[in-house]
Amino acid sequence: MSKLFNGTIQLANGVKMPQLGLGVYKMTDPEQTVEAITYAIGTGYRAIDTAAIYDNESETGEAIRHSGVPREELFITSKVWNTDQGYDGTLRAIETSLKKLGLDYLDLYLTHWPVSEKYVDTYKAIERLYDEKMIRTTGVSNHHAHHLEKIFVKANVAPMVNQIELHPYLTQEPLRAFCKENGIAVTSWSPLARGKLLAEPILLNIGEQYGKTPAQIIIRWHLQNNLIVIPKSVTPKRIRENSEVADFELSNEEMALINALNRDERTGTDPDTY
Repeated sequence: MSKLFNGTIQLANGVKMPQLGLGVYKMTDPEQTVEAITYAIGTGYRAIDTAAIYDNESETGEAIRHSGVPREELFITSKVWNTDQGYDGTLRAIETSLKKLGLDYLDLYLTHWPVSEKYVDTYKAIERLYDEKMIRTTGVSNHHAHHLEKIFVKANVAPMVNQIELHPYLTQEPLRAFCKENGIAVTSWSPLARGKLLAEPILLNIGEQYGKTPAQIIIRWHLQNNLIVIPKSVTPKRIRENSEVADFELSNEEMALINALNRDERTGTDPDTY
């Protein structure tokens, strides 16, 4: 059995999104960024998650071209930054992102944070980009249920993805239930709680049972919760390790033990106070 995980999640419009991708947040060294993304694609990753504010869209595009993998086999996500939000600003922002990436279209485009008074208009622009086939799927990031409800009032097409901070210390069950009810897939950012979980005894013990690292156990927990997960790393060994989670399955009891680690504890900012 191959260890490399390559499952997908079908989004509301039928597009299949890889369930495991590479997050490129904080990849700031240009050469290292290109090498890490190229290595990930070579390993079997098919989804790359970037953003305008990460300042590495150009390097992401370079790695895509280096990879030799056909564009249509990849799933590329980017996000509109807060200072570019609003209807017209978003339409301009994607042009800049596409130019930097060297791409004709994105697979997914997200509002990065719900900027007060702007995020509904930002999403309306994302809808237009979807209608004009500049993006294959629509989405938002860091949106609570009340943000999504305001979007629903104006939207013709509901967001298909909500990318939120999510890990065993912050399981976000009410928001996940709301998204599921409304046909919105959830992507977990900071899936390892910025490394805070890696010394957790429960995860170490479960890992020993399977010959897996705590990081692999956490990633498997995300996958079995039907979440999309985008761990970030520039280290080839870790990039490969994070994807080698197809050869085992956590039991219901183990999933429950990990769920019980929840503390509603964020490593990042609450979208309501951003």
